[in-house]
Amino acid sequence: MGNQAVIESIITNVEKVIVGKTEVIKIFIAGLLSRGHILIEDIPGVGKTMLVRALAKSINANFKRIQFTPDLLPSDITGVSIFNQQTSQFEFKPGPIFANIILADEVNRTTPRTQSGLLEAMQEYAVTVDGKTHKLPEPFFVIATQNPIEFYGTYPLPEAQLDRFLLRISMGYLEDAEEVKLLEHRLTKDPIDELGPVINLMDILSLMASVNAIHINKDILVYIVRIIKSTRTHPDIKLGSSPRGSLSLMHLAKAYALLNNRDYVIPSDVKSIAIPALNHRIILYPSALVKGTKPQEIVKEILEKTPVPVEV
Repeated sequence: MGNQAVIESIITNVEKVIVGKTEVIKIFIAGLLSRGHILIEDIPGVGKTMLVRALAKSINANFKRIQFTPDLLPSDITGVSIFNQQTSQFEFKPGPIFANIILADEVNRTTPRTQSGLLEAMQEYAVTVDGKTHKLPEPFFVIATQNPIEFYGTYPLPEAQLDRFLLRISMGYLEDAEEVKLLEHRLTKDPIDELGPVINLMDILSLMASVNAIHINKDILVYIVRIIKSTRTHPDIKLGSSPRGSLSLMHLAKAYALLNNRDYVIPSDVKSIAIPALNHRIILYPSALVKGTKPQEIVKEILEKTPVPVEV
């Protein structure tokens, strides 16, 4: 299969389980192909876990779900070295982080120390235990979730750690017709139980290589920098995006070009992914927060005001 056929097969397969969320599925695929990680902030019951499971099954990936709790230790995630009396040596027992797709559920319920252990693995694509470094499998993709309506007993991720995520998204509620369709799908069985793979991990690695080969014109790079610079000068923004935001937007725009069956980036690729790529990388002034202004609204305003390259 060609790249477009592979991508469409993933989307079609996931949509057998997840109804009315085509754009969210595309964002997930773009994040995976960009070798980044996603933070989902949403209320319970909107299909976060189901979407991750469906994606993992569709690409035949090793999937692990880690439920984050206040008593979870970093070693519970990364693994431990255990002394083997028969060999008189320590043997490393890998933790659940050693999988292709990780669902870090309710990451804000665990302590900052354990959060840091997860984020270090996300950044380094490896874990170090007792002085030995163990590489994580490839591809390695973390989807972390946070519940935005409960704050008691939680440890919100600091802004510096939020910046480690490539994307922050919210799935939101379904439209009425879509929710009816969801109920119809669940009348007699759960479709996730019958979902099978449509591609394998080698296909994903091939798509990642194709993303690297996508051409991006210098005019588009200038456009990206202008967007990022506007986050640093906007009157409602206390702290704008770092250069990591520029890099993230560039990689994601290349992935979106591939999703749209092109080998080059156009401005709409940048605009399509800018809000989930940047909304967690800016800090608003208290005066803006009091007015109810949201980071997503600010990024949208910046996109509307930033001149778009005419020739690419």
